Order: sequence, then C-alpha cells, then structure tokens
Amino acid sequence: MITRSITSKVLELSRKFPVVAITGPRQSGKTTLIRNIFPDYHYFNLENPMKRNFALEDPQGFLAQSKKMVIDEVQRVPELFSYIQVMVDDDPELKFIISGSQNFSLNEKISQTLAGRVAKFVLLPFSLRELKDTNYYFDDYREFLISGFYPRIYDHQLNPADWYPNYVETYIERDVTSLLNIAQKDRFVDFVTSCAANVGNVINYTGLANSVGISPNTAKSWLSILNQSYLVFTLKPYFKNIKKQLRKSPKLYFYDMGILAYFLGIKNIADYKRHYLKGQIFENFIIGEALKKNLNQYTHKKFFYLRDKAGHEVDLVYEDEGKLNLVEIKSGQTYQRGMSKNLLYYQSLLNVETNNFVLYDGKEKQSRSDFNLLPWREWIFR
Repeated sequence: MITRSITSKVLELSRKFPVVAITGPRQSGKTTLIRNIFPDYHYFNLENPMKRNFALEDPQGFLAQSKKMVIDEVQRVPELFSYIQVMVDDDPELKFIISGSQNFSLNEKISQTLAGRVAKFVLLPFSLRELKDTNYYFDDYREFLISGFYPRIYDHQLNPADWYPNYVETYIERDVTSLLNIAQKDRFVDFVTSCAANVGNVINYTGLANSVGISPNTAKSWLSILNQSYLVFTLKPYFKNIKKQLRKSPKLYFYDMGILAYFLGIKNIADYKRHYLKGQIFENFIIGEALKKNLNQYTHKKFFYLRDKAGHEVDLVYEDEGKLNLVEIKSGQTYQRGMSKNLLYYQSLLNVETNNFVLYDGKEKQSRSDFNLLPWREWIFR
C-alpha cells in the first residue's frame, strides 16, 4: 500500500476529536486508508442494504454496536448525524470515523450537527509527491496528465482509456442523479466536456450554457454539482490590497488530470503536445498538486488568482507565513521575458511584500532581484 500523506494528521486529530470525517471523490482511496490506519475500529459500509436498513430502522441500536466505529458512505443515512452528536456528548469514549463521496451531503450535516466535535479531511487521488518514490512514478511527467492519479489505475495496472469511461458513467448514475433528477444525461456529459474545454479560464456561465443548450441558471446548478462531487474546483479572484478593475468570476479547474484528459480526448503524450489547451492543462496540473499538498498537510491555505479586465493575470495567489505569494505557471522549457511581466505588474500595485515565482518546464533555477525562476518540480516537491 502506498502511504498517504494525510495519514499522520488524520491519526493525530482522531485522538483529539470524537468524530473524524473523510470525504473526497469516489475511489480516491478513502476506504483503503481508513481500514489500514484504524484496524481496531468496527467497519460498516452503508452501501450494503442490510447495514443501511439497520441504521435506518434502529439508529441507536446500530450506533451502539461498538465504541469505535467506521461508517462508510454515511450520507446514505443522514439521520445518524443527530444521534452521533448526542452519543459523543454523553460518552467521551466513543469514537467515529465517517466517510462519504458527496461533499454537499456531508458538509451540510456536519455543519448542522457536529460542529466543534469533528475534524474534517478531504482525500483526493494520489499526489505526485505520494507516487514519487514508488514503482508507479513515470519518468515523463506527461504520462500523469493522461493517466491521472486514481489509485485503482495503479493498483490494477489499468489502461486509463478503459477505466475513465466506466468511472464517468458510474459517477453520473450514482452521484449526479442523486443530487438532481437529470433526465438528459447526454446533455450533462456535453456540459462536462464544455467545462473541460474551458479549463483554466474565468467562468462564463452564459457561454457554458449556450454551448449545450441550457439556461445560465442550469449551468450554475450543474457546475455546483460537479464541485460538490469532486470533479471540478474553482479559484476565486484575489481582491485585497489592490485597487483595480479585477475579474469577479472564479476560474475553473479539474481535480484529476485523467478525467480532464478523458473529456478533452487526450489519449497520449502526442495528443497533449499538440493540444491547443496545453498551457491550461499544465496550469491545472500544478495548481492541482498545490491543492493536494494543502489538503494532505492540513495547512488551510486559501488559493486565488489575479486578473484585470485588461488581461493582466497571475495564475496562483496565496498567503503563507505572512507573505503574499504570486505564482506564474508556464509550460515552456525556456524562460522568456514575457513570463514574468504580470508578476511585476501586480507587484507594483500591491501594498504588501510578495514572494514572486515563475514556474516552468525547464531545468535552470534563477534567483533574480524581483522574482524566482524555478523548475516546477522543485516547487512541487519542496
């Protein structure tokens, strides 16, 4: 089993909180992680009809089976949350690990009933850092842009071209239709494809809607579903400490590179190299790895982007150790002067001290007076 980076923090907080919640996309490794690091907990999966009926018909009896319980796919029986709240308040020896694949369902119930009693985690598919010292690490990183990072692909040596179509079909059948009654499944798939074609762009709901023949409000609703079920995420624009006409809409990214490649029709490195979205795909890759590191290390950083109406843009903005970090991400292998111009543009407008980085696919490292040029691997693995 590949050690997951999130493990130590989950174990630490399981000793301090009566409830630990682990959510994330389907097949990201939640069950494997939980069953390996909590072997002394009794495990119950509410996808099992008999277990689910027991929990529905007799919640107190179900929860009384053990003082240490893992309840997988807990959102299938939301009534359990209120009972868990009362029980952990009455008995400090009780411990629950709850997990599920729907962000909205879990977070809503956690916020309503378990606030202050629960440590919440998100487990995404493998990070590049987790695979680095394993037999699964590709010498050419671009293989990851096609294969993605879902554990099953590596554990069972599956061809991504065989696995992703089935994963997407299962996702639509189990997650999407449970959140909204979508009769037009093909149109929803077309919508996800349109989202992929707009990866790394500021979201235009009207444009997304028109591309598949739905209303802008429906586009907003469907994008929310994609977000809730861990297919896509967004970066909000950064506004503090700057007076400028900035974009107000978020930018769109995919959690997993393999799913993005699937919807873009990228099947190999040659497809990627000639794809018109090559720069945005590379940007998604780097930002996705930063997001995984943030979640796995439980550092709670907030990520943003900067873009004004004149088109000046910085790909990634975040605060760390009291400083604002500005990061430009470029897929080129050779530094060119234009790569740093937007960093310097915003540095002159911001009223705070900044760390400025240009990440690129080259090998040379330079510490210049106003920014650092870094190979992307050095930044990711630091």
